[in-house]
Amino acid sequence: MTTDSAPKKTKQPPRPGTARAAFGYPDFRVMWTSNFLSSIGTWMQNVLLPAYIYERTKSASAVGVFVFAQLGPLLLLSIPAGAMADRIDRRKWLIFSQIIQMLGSVALGIFAIAHSPIWTLFLAQLSVGIGNSLNAPAFSAVLPSLVRPEDLGGSISLNSASVNGSRVTGPILVAIMVSWGVTTGQVFIFNAATYLFVTWAVMRIKLPPNNSQREKGMKALTGGFRVARDRKSIGRILLTMSSFSLLSLAYVGLFPAVADLSFGIKPKTVTYKWLYATWGTGALLGALAIGTVFASVDKRLLARRGFLAFAIAMTAFATARGLPLAFITAFFLGIAYFGTTTSLMTVLQSRLEIQIRARVMSLWFMAFGGTIPIGNVIFGPLMDAIGSRPVLYIGAAWALFLSWWCNIEKIDVQHPLPVETS
Repeated sequence: MTTDSAPKKTKQPPRPGTARAAFGYPDFRVMWTSNFLSSIGTWMQNVLLPAYIYERTKSASAVGVFVFAQLGPLLLLSIPAGAMADRIDRRKWLIFSQIIQMLGSVALGIFAIAHSPIWTLFLAQLSVGIGNSLNAPAFSAVLPSLVRPEDLGGSISLNSASVNGSRVTGPILVAIMVSWGVTTGQVFIFNAATYLFVTWAVMRIKLPPNNSQREKGMKALTGGFRVARDRKSIGRILLTMSSFSLLSLAYVGLFPAVADLSFGIKPKTVTYKWLYATWGTGALLGALAIGTVFASVDKRLLARRGFLAFAIAMTAFATARGLPLAFITAFFLGIAYFGTTTSLMTVLQSRLEIQIRARVMSLWFMAFGGTIPIGNVIFGPLMDAIGSRPVLYIGAAWALFLSWWCNIEKIDVQHPLPVETS
């Protein structure tokens, strides 16, 4: 009788901080999967609505106004929403915000089917934007808290990947559904149903307690600003993201106009949807790389190099002539765009305690999402007047400056973070 003396292979645990490690938490998996499915519907609407408005108005300015309706509420409501998310039951708050977005999308669908006046679509989109502004700080505070601190980077990378994975999947599904005869309004109603995924997940998982200090009045509203003032690196990250969104990311909301004015790609065509999906694929890979290939690299350094890569890719995209170069440069622009923002968000979130996270993250969403519509309102008329390429060059130039100015390593040396004591 013989026995096999060869040692059994043991499964190696995932490296801390990677996307694989974060995905090992059951509640995080449930929340991430439901958010990904819901985001697919959101990006179906996001890619179709600007194209629909541009087709009806032939105006980049009008597209900019609708982007403002979607993201503008982040400027006004993120701070009170963050304060509320740190004070009340986050489960009820998240469900409430999902319902508002769902009702707004249903209204968009009905108005599009009826070919209602543009202003009615604007009001419906504004309600979606309000729901999103209420949801964003609370959701961003909950998701990282579902993993241990050492796996935070992987969770943020996966969350960014879900946004961009849906940004790729959404346009592809739109192209397929439109080819089957599905109308724009029906797509909007389909998106409304996807909010039920997150609602179900929020009701199912165990949410961590807020542990907030229950500040009241203006003190609660200004809590995030105090943190940004006292922690110099956090203030620099927020100022960097705000200016980057304002001056470099106007092309995101104005993508239909950029495709038309720069490359002659009409927003109604399948080619436009594939261009958008190609850019989104790059953004997906850029986000995933932060939690996989670059999991062990200092995210402060990655952010600075990301701004430089963005400046180069944006310049190439603005200079490109012809469809092949448009697709190639859009792909690399997407990589640089979300690789950079994911790195910055990882640095920011790693410096926040759970009891202040929602209030500070409300400032992040003001910086990241809230300033984009202002840029759209500013640069939309400029695109109408002189074309899209000069606007893209402005964005590239500012990203180049940020690759020097956003030096978090230097700030950490000059202003060390406070050491927690037990």
